[in-house]
Parts: sequence; structure tokens; C-alpha cells
Amino acid sequence: MLASFGEDGALTALGTIWEWIELGGPVVAILLILSIIALAVILLKLYQFSRAGTVVSDTVSSAVEAFCDRRVGDAESMLRGERGLAVEIIGWTIDAKQTRSFNPASARENVTRLASDHLASLRQHFRTLEVIASLAPLLGLFGTVLGMIEAFRELEAAGSQVDPSLLSGGIWEALLTTAVGLAVAIPTVAILNLLEQRVDSFAHQLDSLISRLFTGDAITSEASAAYRISPTADASLQPTPLPGA
Repeated sequence: MLASFGEDGALTALGTIWEWIELGGPVVAILLILSIIALAVILLKLYQFSRAGTVVSDTVSSAVEAFCDRRVGDAESMLRGERGLAVEIIGWTIDAKQTRSFNPASARENVTRLASDHLASLRQHFRTLEVIASLAPLLGLFGTVLGMIEAFRELEAAGSQVDPSLLSGGIWEALLTTAVGLAVAIPTVAILNLLEQRVDSFAHQLDSLISRLFTGDAITSEASAAYRISPTADASLQPTPLPGA
């Protein structure tokens, strides 16, 4: 019974799509093709994001803190059980810092380039979604204009025998393309923004962890205390009042 229900549902959906194509013409067909492309790109990006791991786990952050506390063994053991782009980049940075020929400037440039390459891969095909989201409403409006032109042409051909249903039917068919265009564009824009936000957040987390690895505890607690100004500090260290304050 479920198999027959599924087949009937698929046939009904195909029949509806074909009816839309007949009513909206080639513009609706183009919009449906764009929707298939957008869906394929979105599924591809979701699969890529799930494989790459675009969320920095607490374990990776703890490994960075352990390395900065000079607990290298703990940091490496934490990273050993993790997977993803963040683990690869952080692991490479930790290995680079332990080499005898470690050069901070060169290593930071290399890890920045590595991170940029991975982020560029995550952003790949975003432009395709942007183009589809921009073109879909315009194509829908274009189809509506063509439909209105056709409706008024038929109205003119009818002469004095004007049938109001002829005009309303033509307008209904024309507006169908606008509706299909918006139906393609709106979810595409929403999902694209979510994907971009995820990549931006991941890039910020990576940048923070990389900076932490290269700076470490640059200022010790003693040095920090030396720069800390107490309430009883010398008056010469206090801010000078503005004139007239």
C-alpha cells in the first residue's frame, strides 16, 4: 500500500510540475532547472560542511590551551581523537612550533595560507547560489510581463466580444512565473546566508585559536602585575583632567 501511495504521489507531483510548465511556458521550465541546481549545490555544501567539521569543538580549544600551558603531550593526545579542518590546521601549527628551525613569521604565513585555502573551499559555489537567488525573481517578473503581453494581445484579438475570463485567466497564468521565481529565490537566499554565517564563524574561531598558539602567554603574571595600576598608584600615572573639567 505504501509503495502504491508513493507512486501515486510522485505521479501527482510530476503532473503538477508539467501543468506549471504548460501554463508558465519556458520561463517556469528555466526556474525549475535553477531550483534543481540550487538544491544540488545546497546538499553538496551540507555534505562538505559535515565532513569538514565547521564547528571548533571544546576538545580542540582545550588542546590549544594545554599547548600554551606547555603540556604538549596532553594537547597532542586530545587532537589525536578528533577530525576536521580545525584539527588539521591546529595540529600543523603545533608540529611547526616544535621544530628546531621554527620561524614565527614564516610559520604564521604558512598556516594562514593553509586556513585560507580551506575556507575558500568551503565558500566554493556560494557564487552559484547568489546568481540563482538574484536571477530567479527577475526571470519570474520577465515571465509575468510576457504573460501580460500575451493576455492583452488575445484581448485585443477578441475585439468587441470581450470575455472577462479571458483576461483574468491570462493574468493568473502570468503571475504564476513570479510566484515560482520567488519560491526559488527566498529559500536559496535564506540557506545561503546561513552557510555564509557558518563559514564566517568558523573563520573567526580558527583565527582566534591560531593567534592564541602564536602569542601564548606573552605576558606572565609578574609582568602583568607590573603594568597593573592600583587605586593608590602615583598621581603622575593618573589621566590628566581635561581643561574646564
